[in-house]
Amino acid sequence: MARRVEKFREMSTNELEIQQRDLAEQIFRLRFQLSTGQAEGLKKLREAKRDLARVKTLLRETELRKA
Repeated sequence: MARRVEKFREMSTNELEIQQRDLAEQIFRLRFQLSTGQAEGLKKLREAKRDLARVKTLLRETELRKA
């Protein structure tokens, strides 16, 4: 888990914003799959939600540093 945070910390703000959009889209697709009965993506959904939270946290940190 710590490796993921380090990977995200190495990204620029633009890369983090792109990652945020990609994760949001991935979460949408996984939720849609779960609603249609394909329960295979539950673990992936949890990981994507956590990654999205990490990315949002890092974006907020950079926003606060600039202020």
